[in-house]
Amino acid sequence: MITNVKILLAEDDVNLGKVLTLNLEAVGYTVSHAGNGESAYELFCTSDIDICLIDVMMPLKDGFTLAREIRKLDKKVPIIFLTAKNMEEDVLEGLSIGDDYITKPFSMDVLQARLQTLLRRTMTKDDEVTQTIKIRNFTFEVEHQRLWINGEEKKLTSREAELLLMLVNTKNDLLERGYALKKIWGDDSYYNARSMDVYITKLRKLFSSDPNIQIINVHGLGFKLVM
Repeated sequence: MITNVKILLAEDDVNLGKVLTLNLEAVGYTVSHAGNGESAYELFCTSDIDICLIDVMMPLKDGFTLAREIRKLDKKVPIIFLTAKNMEEDVLEGLSIGDDYITKPFSMDVLQARLQTLLRRTMTKDDEVTQTIKIRNFTFEVEHQRLWINGEEKKLTSREAELLLMLVNTKNDLLERGYALKKIWGDDSYYNARSMDVYITKLRKLFSSDPNIQIINVHGLGFKLVM
């Protein structure tokens, strides 16, 4: 079993939420449970989540809307929908946004098997991809926090490496300022925002030798790595 996995559980049925949380934590998962779509989105933005279990029918924000908003922030996090709806159009919509779709009622054995299958697939891909990432003529060694160009090494700080990885993962798309601040700094205070601006400036300088790599400021929203 893959260990140290953090699950976001978005489920408005209090009893089912408790049962799922207890069973998943009993086999080693860490579960953050939200009872509606809005609080689930806030949990995702402020927590380090490895996989999402999302009920489709929820108050304040339905599961499909929540998943689309999560996808704007993180294109790779696995999403499994939990739902009593089994109409073909609902299944197709769910699979167009997420990675799996489980209809209620379901057994814990089935849920755990689906979780492990999806985690093995996605975490293996992440390990393969994030060991070294090519950014045009640059090579980004994620774990060692190093950037290479023409044999020259540029050492990155932890936060520079985290920020660059988030930019790479949302390449040519918006990295929301608030999301990045909460993920890396823990909150989106004014002082942390100024600190992030400094790191963005440093990253721009590191890539300045290649005019085809740009980190664009999207006013009031965040940044885009364009290449």
